[in-house]
Amino acid sequence: MALNKEEKQEIFLTYSTKNLAQDTGSAESQIALFSSRINYLTEHLQSHPKDKASRLGLIKLVGKRKKQLTYLQNTAIDRYRDVIVRLGIRK
Repeated sequence: MALNKEEKQEIFLTYSTKNLAQDTGSAESQIALFSSRINYLTEHLQSHPKDKASRLGLIKLVGKRKKQLTYLQNTAIDRYRDVIVRLGIRK
């Protein structure tokens, strides 16, 4: 699943703190990108349950997103709560 350039820019523009498509470094935009990839892999694994390589990639992505969420929770709790609500993530 390769997101094309326009889809990534749309994700960054939607979830960026500065509302820029080039704001790829903010925690919110990275969490949103990880979430979109996690959603895709979850759907993929429902139709291909024996795909162990994709399952490993999914587990790694969930770990990366969790680290970003923990960082955001420790540094800016209001931004953390906003991202949780906007993405519909439970933690």
